Amino acid sequence: MRKTAIVTGSTSGIGLGIAEALAGAGMNVMLNGFGEACEIEAHRRRIAGRSGSEVGYNAADMSKPDAIASLVEETRERFGRIDIVVNNAGVQTVAPIEDFPRERWDLIIAVNLSAAFHLVRLTFAEMKDRGWGRVINVASAHALVASPFKSAYVAAKHGILGLTKTVALEGAEHGVTCNAICPGYVLTPLVEKQIPETAKARGISEEAVVRDVLLAAQPTRAFVEVGQLGALAAFLCSDAAAQITGTALPVDGGWTAH
Repeated sequence: MRKTAIVTGSTSGIGLGIAEALAGAGMNVMLNGFGEACEIEAHRRRIAGRSGSEVGYNAADMSKPDAIASLVEETRERFGRIDIVVNNAGVQTVAPIEDFPRERWDLIIAVNLSAAFHLVRLTFAEMKDRGWGRVINVASAHALVASPFKSAYVAAKHGILGLTKTVALEGAEHGVTCNAICPGYVLTPLVEKQIPETAKARGISEEAVVRDVLLAAQPTRAFVEVGQLGALAAFLCSDAAAQITGTALPVDGGWTAH
């Protein structure tokens, strides 16, 4: 029987790449996220057609616990099981802390941290009962280091790493692993949106943001590729990764080696 994965925030960027990789590795996948309905359906059909896996879609707003519960319920009804959870959904705001909008702090913590807790809470028991499960939290290099003007995001990602370690310990004797992938800068829609915000916050050009802020942090001077993250996620879901748990895995071009 095919294993089933929920990948949150998977209608674009990193999440979409991970969903593609897991489907390609033979897993059924439930997509989740926002976007134009026709584009999401095109992604769903394309992934299913290429992989032969069954691919669904649920539009749950990951800031709302009741919507997360509905996502889990629909996934179980459609696929009969949930074996893998990839907590990838994320939002971002870049602003000095004295100007940081309170409502954006609440939203970022809800989507980037609390949503992962709720999704694991609702799926962990069946993984333990089955004796096999994988939780992958897409954190960030910002789970390990900080940057100015990103107080909520950095706080949430540091929290995700703590959650990762706790879940790993609770699943260790039950065949359930939990790891955090910590990408550096990937040229996703989320990062593209940050460029003008960061330029405004720092009073520099957008070109300078890419050159002197984003890629300056990564010694390779190159963006991380979505396909590289998808391949790592697929490996973590394999039996070869059964003894990898509770870890933070940087994919950051050497950023956190400083």
